[in-house]
Amino acid sequence: MAYFSDRVEAGKRLASALTDFAGKNGIVLAIPRGGVVVGYEIAKALSLPLDIIIPRKIGAPDNPELAIGAMTEDGTIILDDNLITYIGVQRDYIKAESERQKHEIERRLKLYRQNEPYPSLKGLDVVIVDDGIATGSTMKAALASVKNRGASTVTVAVPVGPPSTIKELKKQADRVVCLYAPEYFQAIGQFYTDFNQTTDEEVIQLLKQSKQKSREKPAGIVTA
Repeated sequence: MAYFSDRVEAGKRLASALTDFAGKNGIVLAIPRGGVVVGYEIAKALSLPLDIIIPRKIGAPDNPELAIGAMTEDGTIILDDNLITYIGVQRDYIKAESERQKHEIERRLKLYRQNEPYPSLKGLDVVIVDDGIATGSTMKAALASVKNRGASTVTVAVPVGPPSTIKELKKQADRVVCLYAPEYFQAIGQFYTDFNQTTDEEVIQLLKQSKQKSREKPAGIVTA
């Protein structure tokens, strides 16, 4: 049964749960692609700047959907050592796959951000946003990366995720806001009426629009 009509609605509902961020020295970091649609609504409602963070899953050999770890653009890598040992993944494979994902991250950063310098996160209250989480591997990498960059606090904000993953993330984040945590969880898309893939062009456009709005109005104003 769908719980959200689409990512826009999910973002607006999350923004309503994050109103205490209005006026803070904060930033919204969205995970592309779908997370940018959700993050845009949060940033707009709370008058916060919007940017992106691009964690990438490190998949297992012959089963790329099985995450044995994840990494981010600053080189932060988290690995599931127990799983790696259990399925016998070689370190040479991890090194090669990490390098491949690093190149993909760099490609996406250049595509989405063009030549814009990455913002300093030092001392900021950071909200990391996605359109949902399953295993949480990429979110954990994003969390570690943001902490390494000196964020004052780190909040995870997602519309939906399984209880076990939410529980794990609460150990690492200062705060986790999840609107719906059903026990029966197969895929993020099952909780949306419209879960069409977000395009690169949409991501680029939303980032541009958010930057334009940031120039037009002072921070700290909550809008509808």
